[in-house]
Amino acid sequence: MPEPRIYRDAIDSRRRAFFKVTVKETDLFVHAGKNLEAAALELVLKYRAQIEEYIRQSPDFADALSPLPADRPAPAIIRDMLSAGRRAGVGPMAAVAGALAEHVGRELLAHSREVIVENGGDVFIKTDTPLTIAVFAGRSPLSMKVGLRIDATRSAVAVCTSSGTIGHSLSLGSADAVCVVSSSCPLADAAATAIGNTVRTALDIQKAIAFGKEIPGIDGILVIKGEKLGAWGSLELVPIHRKG
Repeated sequence: MPEPRIYRDAIDSRRRAFFKVTVKETDLFVHAGKNLEAAALELVLKYRAQIEEYIRQSPDFADALSPLPADRPAPAIIRDMLSAGRRAGVGPMAAVAGALAEHVGRELLAHSREVIVENGGDVFIKTDTPLTIAVFAGRSPLSMKVGLRIDATRSAVAVCTSSGTIGHSLSLGSADAVCVVSSSCPLADAAATAIGNTVRTALDIQKAIAFGKEIPGIDGILVIKGEKLGAWGSLELVPIHRKG
């Protein structure tokens, strides 16, 4: 049974409409200027069909844990996943949630000035005002007490999170949360996985950040393990004070 995404309960829904779109493993939570559920569902079906068809033609794509070569004739979402995997040093499916969030989000921008698409902790953001994203880190005492202040007013920003202690995604490490900020959601997703793979204990935080900041295209990194955290790059960390 899927783990409940309790972090979605903390959203501020006063400014934008919000809705869910679920197709098989894909579970999107979308904020926009109006309800675009039908359009979002159509886009999810389109992009999932492209990924599923590519896997049928190239079965290694689904199972590879290391980078695969470029494939220029492939659909754009596949090319983005392959590129993200090569930059981060992981298989292309490490970028699938971020790729779906970004490709759906960018097309929804044709219907709404503001769009936020969250897909299992991987978030595509384009808004008219800055916003704060609370970081869900499982049983860490820092979970939902630390936030990232994100300014996506001029261009879209991606914030992707990987965890070795929560969720169903494959991680070879045990970080409670690794958050990566980038202009590319597929890259941020793949990089969060790659960085998370290097964390076993809190002593690995600085090593993980040193590894991650060498990945081209990464703007910021936050790593949480237990009571410890480390950060690098263009990040604004803010405390989260939840009511109740």
